[in-house]
Amino acid sequence: MARKERYLVGLDVGTSKVSAIVGEMMDDGTLDIIGIGLADSTGIRRGVVNNVDSAAEAIKKALDEAELTAGVEIDTVHLALSGAHVKAFNSRGVVAVSGRNREITREDVKRAIDAARAVALPAGREILHVLPQDFVVDDQDGIAVPVGMTGSRLEVNVHIVTGSSSSMQNMVSCVNRAGVEVGDTVLEQLAASEAVLTADEKELGVAVVDIGGGTTDFAVFERGSLWHTGVVAVGGDHFTNDIAVGLRMPIPEAEKLKRRAGCALTSLVPEDETMEVASIAGRRARVMPRRVVSEILQPRAEEICHLLWDEIRKAGFEKSLNSGIVLTGGGSMLEGMVEIAEQIFDLPVRRGASEGIGGLADHVNNPAFATSVGLVMYAHRNLQHEPARVGGGTFGRLTGRLRTLFKEFF
Repeated sequence: MARKERYLVGLDVGTSKVSAIVGEMMDDGTLDIIGIGLADSTGIRRGVVNNVDSAAEAIKKALDEAELTAGVEIDTVHLALSGAHVKAFNSRGVVAVSGRNREITREDVKRAIDAARAVALPAGREILHVLPQDFVVDDQDGIAVPVGMTGSRLEVNVHIVTGSSSSMQNMVSCVNRAGVEVGDTVLEQLAASEAVLTADEKELGVAVVDIGGGTTDFAVFERGSLWHTGVVAVGGDHFTNDIAVGLRMPIPEAEKLKRRAGCALTSLVPEDETMEVASIAGRRARVMPRRVVSEILQPRAEEICHLLWDEIRKAGFEKSLNSGIVLTGGGSMLEGMVEIAEQIFDLPVRRGASEGIGGLADHVNNPAFATSVGLVMYAHRNLQHEPARVGGGTFGRLTGRLRTLFKEFF
């Protein structure tokens, strides 16, 4: 393998931060994290670009830092996409088996997936992923890998993820302005699940919830496949704004206070614990009970959990989450989020951390890096099936994506 082909880069452009992770594929097939870049995000709001130059500058800063720590030059990245513009739905494709002796081949599987993706999309939308869920061979359902089986009729259930063409292209343009190309675009929840979920959890049923700065994205897995994705337009920045308004303090100071003393569950905070709170316009700092901050944050945390549960229940998956819920993203690091989520969902809840990686694993082993590490792991898994192809190209690499469409799963 050529030296440059050994390196994979994941880029997560969020509302509050931009993170870039450089991974190296080792000779024994394992993955080591060798570079980390982090920058404050500007020009991005809820997954949508609102200032191209500012966003490109933040992306370049994160990539430069990752290059410096890794000691390699970055020219291609795998980009995470999220935001309210991302929509998903389930579809079904049916084909007749054409092979000799009615044996199902990879070509039959590809034709079935192509039939499932042949749906009419609204103007201005583009398919991001077509993810097979399960197959049906002559009314025998629940088949994961139909290749080699015998039958006359092949059906496939798929999960199709779409996004706004303009929003996706604007994000890619920002990355290109930072001096690198986009090798692949991946749904944020799918990338995060790659890093934090186990195969057993996906089989039993689990929801991964990414609490970002502007939005909370979630995905439901069952029987080893992705069945539902969604977005709630409330995130970590709402916690910060609540503190800033409730305590009359600047937003940067409110962010620091949230990280230092914030708690999403009031009962976890001792009654006699106090803290110093900054004021606006140079006024003297105040001393107040820490519980005051918790009383501001808890209603917002409850709102996020209730909105999530409403979406999950509306989709009909409230009884499918046998493995519980896994929280990722910077917002999940707020003290008390796991406890309040357990109370509201009445399910096991844990914070997700990246597993199965080496190198600088201890530096990225927290929920805030789940998506960017997951991007590297996602690319690594795909390249193990197709070692000759390593990213390259731009946003419209539809041909390359079709070539690897079902190699992700077989």
